[in-house]
Amino acid sequence: MAPHATPGSLAPDEALRARARKVIPGGMWGHMNVARLPPGYPQFFRSARGCRLWDVQGTEYIDLMCGYGPMVLGYGDPDVEAAAAEQRGRGDLMTGPAACQVELAELVVETIPHADWVLFAKNGSDAMTACVTIARAGTQRRKVLVARGSYHGAAPWCTPSLAGVTAEDRAHILHYDYNDIASLERAADEAGRDLAAVLVTAFRHDVKRPQEAPTPAFAQAMRRICDAAGAALVLDDVRAGFRLHIGGSWEPYGVRPDLCGWSKAIANGHPLAAVTGNDRFREAAQQVYVTGSFWCSAVPMAAAIATIKKLRATGAIATMEAMGRRLREGLEQQARAHDLPLRQTGPVQMPLIMFDDDQDFTLGHRFVLEALQRGVYMHPWHNMFLSAAHQVADIDRVLEATDGALRQVAASVDRRHPAKAAQ
Repeated sequence: MAPHATPGSLAPDEALRARARKVIPGGMWGHMNVARLPPGYPQFFRSARGCRLWDVQGTEYIDLMCGYGPMVLGYGDPDVEAAAAEQRGRGDLMTGPAACQVELAELVVETIPHADWVLFAKNGSDAMTACVTIARAGTQRRKVLVARGSYHGAAPWCTPSLAGVTAEDRAHILHYDYNDIASLERAADEAGRDLAAVLVTAFRHDVKRPQEAPTPAFAQAMRRICDAAGAALVLDDVRAGFRLHIGGSWEPYGVRPDLCGWSKAIANGHPLAAVTGNDRFREAAQQVYVTGSFWCSAVPMAAAIATIKKLRATGAIATMEAMGRRLREGLEQQARAHDLPLRQTGPVQMPLIMFDDDQDFTLGHRFVLEALQRGVYMHPWHNMFLSAAHQVADIDRVLEATDGALRQVAASVDRRHPAKAAQ
């Protein structure tokens, strides 16, 4: 694998950035904008296959972001792409849906224990906004509880940005603290008889902070509070769905939501999202008006059928978990060997790697840049993603790169002030 190009030699990438700035506000937007990452990260890519990426100048990386989550089987999975190509040959966006929409709906309901029905959309913001709308329609109430710092999409009611958002957009949003039952109870009491829904992410995956699994007591309290209030428990499985458990991320806790939002991994990179729900909210789902010009595109649905079937048939989630555990254990050994305060949190197949006492991410930025130079694409403060395409040889290659990266970080650390590194 070729090492990353030396700083200043990203000429094709820089040329594209210059062109983009003339026609795209800021040159780039959203979560894929590498302006938020340390200088040296490529912005544009030429191709991808399996668990590897090639940037526009041809440098190869093992990718630990998987397109920020959608690639659960790996880039260009042959079974998924064959199903997509076959459907594309018959038709994609037509005046009405294709038969595969019904087949996919049946498969989703068969696969997900809490689901009595499913609706399809295009992205996570669509799905979570639809969940809130359906919950309000089904309860005839307004208040929605959301954990502080949780990300549920880019709609005005939930976007992390305040630009262009009015107070009225969030007038009925109340907050609680993740895994804090007392704060959840206080927020529910504040909502009173106007409580429509409680939203919760599969685990706490806020950026720039350690990840946190829900405690069983918290998950059970969430269900108890919603049942007592007659509110909808809404699980946001957009990010974690189909990576932690095939039937939904909270199945291991024995807690099932009333409504659930899905996207990212559902179609292995093809644009699709879904809302699943139980029969209590079936009529409300029929009453609300949510739609989009491309929501009935058949190719992503064919891809989703192939993706879900392959996830079920191949034990892909177990593979991701095994590879994630191999990565985590290897990094723990390396951190001890280099005497570095490395902290790993989150599910092993969705890891976040940070350093203690590194509030400005000086060490984190140095680490990921050193890994990038060694052909591994990581992120300093967003959870990463493994796919079923990551195999033992790939993880071992990653660990070879991280060992060299940690060696360089250790050499830069002022041991009297661990958060400071030599420039």
